[in-house]
Amino acid sequence: MLSIPLIFGSIGWPEILIIALIILLLFGAKRIPELMKGLGKGVRNFKDGLKEVEDQIKEEDEEKK
Repeated sequence: MLSIPLIFGSIGWPEILIIALIILLLFGAKRIPELMKGLGKGVRNFKDGLKEVEDQIKEEDEEKK
């Protein structure tokens, strides 16, 4: 089984450019900003969820003391 760093370590600029062009062809120039906006919202929600869990853990630790 290949490790993740090995897989991503072999991707260079030409491959990234080809992937970007394929995405542009599949979704079109108008659709890509909408996709990135949705991706940003998803990442933001994920980070907020992590922060919420961390806060709950800290509160539980403080209550135990």
